[in-house]
Amino acid sequence: MEKNKELRTLGWIALIFGVAFFLPIESLRFQNAIRATFDLVKWYAREHVILCLLPAFFIAGVISVFVSQGSVLKYFGANAKKWLAYSVASVSGTILAVCSCTILPLFTSIYKRGAGLGPAIAFLYSGPAINILAIILTARILGFEMGVARTIGAVVFSVVIGSIMSLIYRKEEKAKKEEQMSIVPPPEKRPMWQTSLHFFVLVLILVFANWGKPASDASGAWYWIWSHKWQITAFWGLFLIYSLIYILKLNRWHVWMGVAVTVLSIFLSLNWISDPKIQPLVPMMVGVAALSFITLLDDRDPDNKEWTLSTWDFAKQIMPLLGLGVVIAGFLLGSTHDQTSIEGIIPPSWISTLVGGNSLFANFFSSIVGAFMYFATLTEVPILQGLIASGMGKGPALALLLAGPSLSLPNMLVIRGVLGTQKTIVYVSLVVVMATLTGLIYGSL
Repeated sequence: MEKNKELRTLGWIALIFGVAFFLPIESLRFQNAIRATFDLVKWYAREHVILCLLPAFFIAGVISVFVSQGSVLKYFGANAKKWLAYSVASVSGTILAVCSCTILPLFTSIYKRGAGLGPAIAFLYSGPAINILAIILTARILGFEMGVARTIGAVVFSVVIGSIMSLIYRKEEKAKKEEQMSIVPPPEKRPMWQTSLHFFVLVLILVFANWGKPASDASGAWYWIWSHKWQITAFWGLFLIYSLIYILKLNRWHVWMGVAVTVLSIFLSLNWISDPKIQPLVPMMVGVAALSFITLLDDRDPDNKEWTLSTWDFAKQIMPLLGLGVVIAGFLLGSTHDQTSIEGIIPPSWISTLVGGNSLFANFFSSIVGAFMYFATLTEVPILQGLIASGMGKGPALALLLAGPSLSLPNMLVIRGVLGTQKTIVYVSLVVVMATLTGLIYGSL
């Protein structure tokens, strides 16, 4: 036993030394891949973590602490009516407007609260897949036909994949169903409308804080919302203040002190920070810090403190895996966002060459690339626009749209931590296979 341990240690040392010895640092492609990795990490930290993931963690904390187990079991549990559970799960993305990473803390929360595997998987897939903004952008840039195909495909996928997962693991689901039949949920601590208000206020703050600029001309409702998104976000912030004081019963003076510090940080960031992309990050971080201190210091209701502790648990579980996934994705596939495009170790020309036409291989390869590549909300459309211009077929394009936004390498690593390796492989395989077949059918029409 001791000998095997020493051999493994020697093997790791030899492997690490070998990698260091043969590092191709003189290769321009390797240098670009390293640059792409750091560029994607920096962009992800600036554009995604503070405005997107932090609110999502707090929303997951709301589900974990304030949403009663009875409510989760009623709509998503193993004994819930299937038509209701899948209906709610399959259209959730139109409300949440999240990406494949932001959906993870929400999925983890409802699954751990007792949601059935099928509805939870449907929720996991549909959350990023039918983002209403992405659907509209798809229809406007890639064509109405592609927008409709993506919408129908995403809803059908979520229900079918969730149902197949539930069928494959029916023994576990049966055991969960029997276990949940004996659960007597405790009485609701507060009226459901109050918990719902608190939840949806946080969701609306998440949605409007991350509202992307339309790619079309500077007109229309979508552009108006984008140009006023911080005023709209602040408006919903007023409702959050109401919720903290009158629903969660937090100390009003603590709340108003937190508000004052957050407002002060807005003026300081506007005057001291010249980069308009960084300016809103400061008050968001200050607001999150203030909310955390207020709830942790509360001694009136233990659930308020538990809310932030639960949020922290989600962050500890998910952030390291996401970070690892972003690093790997950046090195292999490069960094593509805004006007930046830096190639990874895998040349994009290989990808565009392999996804031309409508062969089975082209659709399968497109599904695989989409499944492993990370797409932030709305970025898949301009990336796909460039690939189509390079010769990508419409079938592989749809396959990428159906596999890409809902999956990514960072996403898979976190799902594995929640569901285990086997279920994760089955889920990813179902998405890839269905995306491939759908793309093949759509491309032949």
